[in-house]
Amino acid sequence: MDSIRIDVISVIPGFFDSALETGLLAIARKKGHLEVHVHNLHDDGLGSYHAVDDAPFGGGAGMVLRPEPVFACIERLQAEREYDAVIFPTPDAVRFDQKAANRLSRMKNLIILCGHYKALDERVRRTLVSMEFSVGDVVVSGGEIPALFLMDAVVRLIPGVLGDGESALTDSFQGGMLDCAWYTRPPEFRGMKVPDVLLSGHHAKIEQWREQSASQRTREKRPDLSGEDVSEDFE
Repeated sequence: MDSIRIDVISVIPGFFDSALETGLLAIARKKGHLEVHVHNLHDDGLGSYHAVDDAPFGGGAGMVLRPEPVFACIERLQAEREYDAVIFPTPDAVRFDQKAANRLSRMKNLIILCGHYKALDERVRRTLVSMEFSVGDVVVSGGEIPALFLMDAVVRLIPGVLGDGESALTDSFQGGMLDCAWYTRPPEFRGMKVPDVLLSGHHAKIEQWREQSASQRTREKRPDLSGEDVSEDFE
């Protein structure tokens, strides 16, 4: 059975409690496809207050995560097993996309390091981090939300997690385009009708309509997409 272990390092580990007990991540855990361990960085903090941050050299606003607690936590985990990647979600990195999600879904052991405060000491990023991703051109208060974003995107691609595994192959971005428009019952609602072709039962014409719908939606909303099919990364 395909499964993945994800170790998450955070200064607010309780943030993940609800997300891991509900929804897709809970389903994946129950089915045995996902194992998540959340580690409190303060357990490796310094001094009686278990400090994990300090003021930046050179001055400036905000605090910086110190290297010692992060090195201690990650090196202890790496002594226990081999990890495929140590991931650091951060806005100053390449954009996380479907191709990256597909690639990560084939891995077995991941560490996600959640940043906090102003920044993470650069020595950690240069020495321990093997992958960095941004989830958008915006800054949030910590890496916990991006970590959940990443976990959900990756775990849903593991065979057996979704009730219909084929649906993941037809999602937006898998074929290099946005998804097409979709309809369900009733065939007419408040004067708005479902396109006749979708009610025709003609599978070839339906598929053609969906391709045209996806192409039009992509041109209108995301003309920057390359059209490169990334579904092969799912296999």
